Amino acid sequence: MENSAFVIVDPSQIFRPEITNFQTKYTNDNDFQCNKEKSLFRNFTLEVDDKIQRRVRQTYLQMHTFQTVDFVTSRLNYWTTFDKAELTVMETLEKLNNLVDESDPDVDVPNIVHAFQTAERIRAAYPQHDWFHLTGLIHDLGKMMVLIGEQQWAVVGDTFPVGCAFDESIVYRNSTFHNNPDLQNPKYNTKYGIYSKHCGLNNVLMSWGHDEYMYRVLSNHDACRLPSEALYIIRYHSFYPWHFSNAYNHLSNNWDMEMLPWVREFNKFDLYTKSDELPDVDRVRSYYQTLIDKYIPEIGRASCRERV
Repeated sequence: MENSAFVIVDPSQIFRPEITNFQTKYTNDNDFQCNKEKSLFRNFTLEVDDKIQRRVRQTYLQMHTFQTVDFVTSRLNYWTTFDKAELTVMETLEKLNNLVDESDPDVDVPNIVHAFQTAERIRAAYPQHDWFHLTGLIHDLGKMMVLIGEQQWAVVGDTFPVGCAFDESIVYRNSTFHNNPDLQNPKYNTKYGIYSKHCGLNNVLMSWGHDEYMYRVLSNHDACRLPSEALYIIRYHSFYPWHFSNAYNHLSNNWDMEMLPWVREFNKFDLYTKSDELPDVDRVRSYYQTLIDKYIPEIGRASCRERV
């Protein structure tokens, strides 16, 4: 495994039809500066013959076919035994060094570089919030599931609720859900489905992916001292139908709406740090180790029995 390279195909980085309006909806140019012209981000071809588009659509087709209430429940039961790996944060980042997202035109560097890019840009903008810096560093650590056998469509990409009607804002909504078994269950196909009005996203089953897994790892760790804002960002940063398109607000409660600005603020750093300016990882590593020791000491050692 040490010499193996894994390729994560993250469809969320390829096709979001609404992404062209991202700048006007999410960012304030007076508050956030990017070395790369924003118009150059998400510069994709949508030609039918484009092999990346075909691969991305296939990933979403698998995701939208197999992400069901039963599947999500099974993955929760499987992964939340917390016995699949024993890794510290820095060890996990090093493992993710083998994960290059070839589907993302804004990133041609390993995941560890993107992690430090995100963290360092947050650090520059919010020097007073060291927990926010650490959140930027660890937000994608859940992708380590790929290293120990999880399928990519169950790790990357935009997340969405299961157990209720699939919203039109979900990427490829009208062309990839047709074989999803939950469409045949009437109780899952109403606006609220198995949920109730403003029940809160904490009570909603989300499609399984790296967001939920990392949130569960941190929540399971008794020594975790990250604030609730950090845990919330990690859990919902891929929930684009909600934090970008304002879908599923009928399931959100007051706490969700209070946390929403933090998710949106984080998201612009997650997206717009994907430029040619690379951080000096060796120079800043010790700073982030102090944050790990402060907020999530020995996170990977808790409730684990096997080494990756």
